[in-house]
Amino acid sequence: MRSLLLFLIAMVTAFASPVRAENPVIAAAVSGFVTPAYGAFQTASAELSDNMDTLCAEPSPDRLAAAQSGFAGAVTAWSEAEIIRFGPVTEENRLERILFWPDRRSTGLKQVQRALADKDATAADAATLKGKSVAMQGLGALEFILFGTGAEKLAAPGEDYRCSYGRAIAANVEEMASAIVAGWQDPAGISAQWASPGADNPLYRTDDEAITELLDIFIHGLEMVRNVRINGFLGEDADGNRPKQAIFWRSGAATASIAASLGGMRKLFEASQLAGLLPSDSAWIADSIGFEFDNAESALKAADGPVAEMLADPARREKLAYARIVTSSLSELFGVRLAGALGLTAGFSSLDGD
Repeated sequence: MRSLLLFLIAMVTAFASPVRAENPVIAAAVSGFVTPAYGAFQTASAELSDNMDTLCAEPSPDRLAAAQSGFAGAVTAWSEAEIIRFGPVTEENRLERILFWPDRRSTGLKQVQRALADKDATAADAATLKGKSVAMQGLGALEFILFGTGAEKLAAPGEDYRCSYGRAIAANVEEMASAIVAGWQDPAGISAQWASPGADNPLYRTDDEAITELLDIFIHGLEMVRNVRINGFLGEDADGNRPKQAIFWRSGAATASIAASLGGMRKLFEASQLAGLLPSDSAWIADSIGFEFDNAESALKAADGPVAEMLADPARREKLAYARIVTSSLSELFGVRLAGALGLTAGFSSLDGD
């Protein structure tokens, strides 16, 4: 009798709390791209933090070069991962704290310069820096520390405050990267919610909603690259160019950052195997997407280099302009062709470049 009672209780519990089926495309997107991409950013930010510690302990030209190289690595890793702009990265303002950009009024620059001039002790301590303006505590601020006016003095003793501030920024970024990774690895967190839609799921009730979230990553990411990252400094003609409005222009990482974001989208598309959902007569869409990603990669590689030099070179500027055109083609492929073939409606981007 007891055994029968236990069996009946187990059956009732099973039916009362059904196990949601995992969406294989979303599960593959998380395990094949999201977690590794943010993991790579965590690793790069830890290396950057170590480089800053070493530079501040014993300044030298080689150690400054190592810190600058570490910064470039962190920028590339972040640019690839930041296309995932929901979940843990949005908590505690991490997205803006890691990168406050665009900053057309130079709010961050002014605040960083003021901190350097005043030797603000609260900016040079990671514990208190996290409570200050988001414009003072991320990669944009650290770029000025390492590449802006007076950065060369970091190679010799005497720039203790500037280095301490940079070290606090790097430690702050590393801490946020670790928190983001932990959030995606939480078995009860966003990764499980996204991959397992259901009636009791507060975020995704159906597979279509989950797949639309994935599709929107490409739609919004491409608009960000085109409308904010490229159009932010590339004019319709040479007179309209604004080289100092380019992201990471001081470190010369503008086109590398843009290329990494597009590369991240390609990796996500391939890792998720989203193309496998297409009907056979629409397989050409995936082929076209791969072809256009190839075109963008080649164009940005040819355009790479310091922004002012690139814009002054008609051939290289034309390559960047072509990459912009390619992003429009990719937007149509994802937002119209692929979405239509899957019977989905692509979301509208909230990015307006302000």
